[in-house]
Amino acid sequence: MCTAATYKTKDFYFGRTLDYEFSYGDEVTVTPRNYPFDFRAMGPMKRHYAMIGMAYVAGGVPLYYDAMNEKGLGMAGLNFVGNAHYEKRAEGKDNVAQFEFIPWVLGQCASVAEARTLLARINLIDEPFSEQLPLAQLHWLIADRDEAITVEAVREGIKIYDNPVGVMTNNPPFDQQMFALNNYMHLSPRQPENCFAPEVPLHTYSRGMGALGLPGDLSSQSRFVRVAFTKMHAVSGDSEKESVSQFFHILGSVDQQRGCCDVGEGKYEITLYTSCCNAQKGIYYYTTYENHQITAVDMHRENLDGSELARYPLITGEQIRWQNG
Repeated sequence: MCTAATYKTKDFYFGRTLDYEFSYGDEVTVTPRNYPFDFRAMGPMKRHYAMIGMAYVAGGVPLYYDAMNEKGLGMAGLNFVGNAHYEKRAEGKDNVAQFEFIPWVLGQCASVAEARTLLARINLIDEPFSEQLPLAQLHWLIADRDEAITVEAVREGIKIYDNPVGVMTNNPPFDQQMFALNNYMHLSPRQPENCFAPEVPLHTYSRGMGALGLPGDLSSQSRFVRVAFTKMHAVSGDSEKESVSQFFHILGSVDQQRGCCDVGEGKYEITLYTSCCNAQKGIYYYTTYENHQITAVDMHRENLDGSELARYPLITGEQIRWQNG
């Protein structure tokens, strides 16, 4: 289970948590403009926008979980188990496999508006990367500094939703997630007034009571509500450090601790990594479950006109700064 979010101060930020019980060996991966993508049904894409993100690299192919391109467009795929549905190849469509969808969009589109045009032809096909890596059931958040959309491939076809909160989790489908926010419109970061019975002497006894009822469990619907509330009320300065720090605090509101989500056989779902991308500067920041220090990779320090991937394995050991020697 995962959570993705957008955030804007002076710059635009895009990121996500990846919550699972094990890692495939994720790496921050920079794909330069001349790295050749060979799409299963659409053929080669020899030149494209450069991109950076978190990927599992299999046979030299970056299988991105989330990424942003050099134009400031971000995209993340999140689990959508039981609802995602992919089709067979269809004539007259852009037949793209689920694992190719992120580079297909980020390689060609500089904005959400351009992505909408591209998506009008999309047909997500039911072809896995390999026998060892079967089809993942996903839906996607696509965002730039001006707007965000959620894309879902379901039995009824491709659905594209405007995403005014810039947040996405897993199930249920996005329109149901958004509808559920109606149940929480009484929440506020301010102290509540006594609307229950003004003639009864009721008083606030703690700070933060305006948010009583904000869900605190780890279900995807509750995480959606909690991050939407946190993100919509978050306040940050415009500096890079202030903005990045605040973004990690926003997603920290749904951090999953080992032991709280038992998936059986002695395994627990945890927040394997949290990412924050400055989509305008091309910097990918991340933390991991065992390493709370923010680590950064700047795509513009790589040769973006090259043809080889730049790969950075995650720093997973805790980094502790001693103040007294």
